[in-house]
Amino acid sequence: MQILLGLDGSELSVRALDRTIERASETGDSLTVAVYVDTTDETLDDLEQLARDRIGSATVDAAVHRIEGDPGSGLLELAADGYDRIVLGGGTISPMGKIRLGDVVEFVLANATTTVTLVR
Repeated sequence: MQILLGLDGSELSVRALDRTIERASETGDSLTVAVYVDTTDETLDDLEQLARDRIGSATVDAAVHRIEGDPGSGLLELAADGYDRIVLGGGTISPMGKIRLGDVVEFVLANATTTVTLVR
């Protein structure tokens, strides 16, 4: 399976990265990590280094791709290159018990033709 993971540096996206690396190690899935700046103060260089550090400590080979510009559109354009699944961290619970999604997650969910998995 070809997996594309979006990483913006948020706690949820880092959790999604760790879980996806673990799964790819167990199943032999092919993994590409797409880094983009969304809501954190991190730079693309910081996020790329974070991804490479996490990948380097695992038993999985993965590519790291930078998305500049609109992250939602960039993820969908990249996913169109033959990925079977997009994995994103997202979905916090509001005080009233409703799931809140970030702008990028919401855009990808609404427009993806590929299966999308949210990791919370």
